[in-house]
Amino acid sequence: MKGPAGFFLCSLLLVSTHCTEAADPEPDPKTPCANWMGGAPGYPGHNGVPGRDGKDGRDGLKGEKGEEGMQGPKGDQGEIGIPGREGPRGFPGQPGQKGEKGEGSFVHRSAFSVGLTERAPHPNVPIRFSKIFYNEQNHYDASTGKFVCSIPGTYYFAYHLTVYLSDVKVSLYRKDKAVIFTYDQFQKNNVDQASGSVLLHLNSGDEVWLQVYGDGDNNGVYADNINDSTFMGFLLYPDLD
Repeated sequence: MKGPAGFFLCSLLLVSTHCTEAADPEPDPKTPCANWMGGAPGYPGHNGVPGRDGKDGRDGLKGEKGEEGMQGPKGDQGEIGIPGREGPRGFPGQPGQKGEKGEGSFVHRSAFSVGLTERAPHPNVPIRFSKIFYNEQNHYDASTGKFVCSIPGTYYFAYHLTVYLSDVKVSLYRKDKAVIFTYDQFQKNNVDQASGSVLLHLNSGDEVWLQVYGDGDNNGVYADNINDSTFMGFLLYPDLD
């Protein structure tokens, strides 16, 4: 390689060797060799793939208690729950104080119970029961044999008569009118009974009595020291008005 070509080649090798040795430590961009070797800036590369999430760190220390916030508005009332089981029965309490005495109400009373003392009363007139068992209000008149109503209301009357020596026909009268009738046929050598009862509504002044009706053959009502013939009556309830 002699001539111009050889000279040119030797020059290139020298320049290349000089630039390589100079670039070993760190190229200097200000040198003519660096300007000669540098190329145009490349385009930015694409973003890399995101890395994996790191491990969770340790919990930090508990912070201080914060200030109490303002009370919120009252919530809506909830639904009524199911009633609970009945609890055990408690012990009796102490007796209370005695109350004041109330006003007494007026009680209507009217009653009598009488018996016969004479044998064979006369027919067609009130039988006079003169043996008094009870007549506290004196509403029965022993002198006439009649009960006289003083308290209007409903009354109960009953009689139980001993029958001896003759048949008995009796009736209970109210205001001169027979209300009920009782008949008993006498059996010889025997003592029998005749009875009756009735509920009546009476007005003030009404009279009630027992009476033998018919002729004298039917007045076998009897009484002695061991056999009674009785007549009774009492007020069940008075009229409210």
